[in-house]
Amino acid sequence: MKKLYEKSEITFTIVWIVVYCVLQSVANPLNKIIGIEGAANAVFNVVMTVVLFNFIRKNGLLEKYGLCKTTVPARKFLYYVPLFILATSNLWFGIAVNLPLIDTVCYLIYMLCVGFIEEVLFRGFLFKAMAKDNIKSAIIISSVTFGLGHLLHLINGSGVELIPNLCQVIRAIAIGYLFVVIFYRGGSLLPCIITHSAIDMISAFANETGLTVEKRIDHNLILIALILAYALILTKVLPKNRNDTGDR
Repeated sequence: MKKLYEKSEITFTIVWIVVYCVLQSVANPLNKIIGIEGAANAVFNVVMTVVLFNFIRKNGLLEKYGLCKTTVPARKFLYYVPLFILATSNLWFGIAVNLPLIDTVCYLIYMLCVGFIEEVLFRGFLFKAMAKDNIKSAIIISSVTFGLGHLLHLINGSGVELIPNLCQVIRAIAIGYLFVVIFYRGGSLLPCIITHSAIDMISAFANETGLTVEKRIDHNLILIALILAYALILTKVLPKNRNDTGDR
């Protein structure tokens, strides 16, 4: 794995993204066989999280990929209040227990790992590898590929309908952009990982009873406006050269 990384960070990243997508697709039929929602996903993602973290730690890449504290004062991030609002947005229509206890536990473990894995892959590996050549392209590609990756839910047996999935894709692109700004300008990926994991985990308790297409669209428009406004503010108040793109 280290040899592939040293040879080509882009190839290394693509391989891991493909592995991740394949594992999530394989997990869905396995969950049905096991009879526990998210069971296979939880196992796959825990293993992948451990492997990725150990690789980053053993090779001295914790700071490069933002697994460290930021030196930028919290006030410049508006004390992360917009991230808290974003993280709890799935509860705007109420709280519900959607899964049995064991299914809920597996789902929460699964989603906790998703936050780490996807941030490391898209904001860490992909962004840093591409940013060596062109920052703007790296930001766009990191954000868009992250969003488009959610289309996988349409074809991997997750049962997600078209309109909700398209809303998810558009929102994910906006979130991806915000998280790139936070990482690039702030130097830490931890706020992105925590927020990402919180969004996904809290979705287990979202009340979607009576949630119409119109409400979904309105919900997403509000979130996208919040996300873009916060990203714009951060680009104005955070240091422009806090996080270089080379190895540190």
